[in-house]
Amino acid sequence: MYTLDQTERFEQEIRKSRFIAIACPVDTEADAKARLAEVSDPSANHNCWAWRIGQAYRFSDDGEPSGTAGKPILQAIDGQALDRTLVVVTRWFGGILLGSGGLIRAYGGTAALCLRAAAKTEYVERATLAVSLGFSDLALVKARLAALPGLLMDDEAFHESGARLVFRVPAEQAEETSRLVIDLTSGRAEFGA
Repeated sequence: MYTLDQTERFEQEIRKSRFIAIACPVDTEADAKARLAEVSDPSANHNCWAWRIGQAYRFSDDGEPSGTAGKPILQAIDGQALDRTLVVVTRWFGGILLGSGGLIRAYGGTAALCLRAAAKTEYVERATLAVSLGFSDLALVKARLAALPGLLMDDEAFHESGARLVFRVPAEQAEETSRLVIDLTSGRAEFGA
């Protein structure tokens, strides 16, 4: 599975109707709803959309005939093996009816062309770890963590006796990373939320 690196935009005209696709990376359903509200254009005739986050997905035809917009957009997302992705295809009607087949090709095609142009990264499931360390262990642990491939440091907060680190690692490396920190600190590190 892949996910988008950043928001991508694509525009085309089909039989005098203007179509704009905006593809966004999203992490949660709430994030998808917020981005949908942000990128939808109230002046357009239709803001059709679809998103997939893991096994969860939703789509909307926004007034187009049933099955002619949202589902083809979702198929474009799935066809490119994307996860954590929202695509909104906005249409301004140009006066020429496209018919059901034409709408399916227009919405699905616009979404697919937008997604093809987007920069993608292989999606890696990550586990979040939080650890409290003393000042005497901090420099060594941070140096060793920085050398781990795929580690993302989210937070570093200092307290009276040391620091609390919050970081994400690929899920399959979580146990091994925890053991590394415990070994480096001779068991002094405390994991927890």
